[in-house]
Amino acid sequence: MPQSWSLSWLTVPTPLPSGPMHIAVTPLGVAAAGYGGRDGETPPCTDPAKVTAVTERIGAYLAGRTRELGLPIDWSLSSGPHRTVLRTLREQVPYGRTITYGELAARSGVFEDVTEPGLAARTVGQMMAANPVALLVPCHRVVAADGIGGFGGGRVGIDVKRWLLTLEGVLEPTLDWNGPL
Repeated sequence: MPQSWSLSWLTVPTPLPSGPMHIAVTPLGVAAAGYGGRDGETPPCTDPAKVTAVTERIGAYLAGRTRELGLPIDWSLSSGPHRTVLRTLREQVPYGRTITYGELAARSGVFEDVTEPGLAARTVGQMMAANPVALLVPCHRVVAADGIGGFGGGRVGIDVKRWLLTLEGVLEPTLDWNGPL
């Protein structure tokens, strides 16, 4: 990221099991997004248009009123193969669909020379855990070949993944579902 640019932060309330999201913006767009608010991130975003756009679009998405966030992404916190895999996910796995770690590895083209069984899939799992723009690049849509797979943040992280996959219609709502119908 150019040194003249700095991240400014905002916290967006959500119905997610993790609570609010913390979002960092630059002049190019959203550079970082994570689950669980972090009060006191500095510097705070003081641009009312950015705060409104990010808050309203994430709110509409999580309320089931839209399937697209429509927020620009500043890709400067990812590079090389990581960025290629994230872009492949964002561009090729739409709302309501999932892809396995291995399928995403193959589709990205990044791992063509990898011959060790399972290495590409495991590496994609690590890349998803290091996704700087969670939700905007929907790492919750990447699942294991034999189940839901992991998600950063331990038990709460898995609950967030299940919540998002339920919102998108991939999973059936459970009795404790607190999202939109």
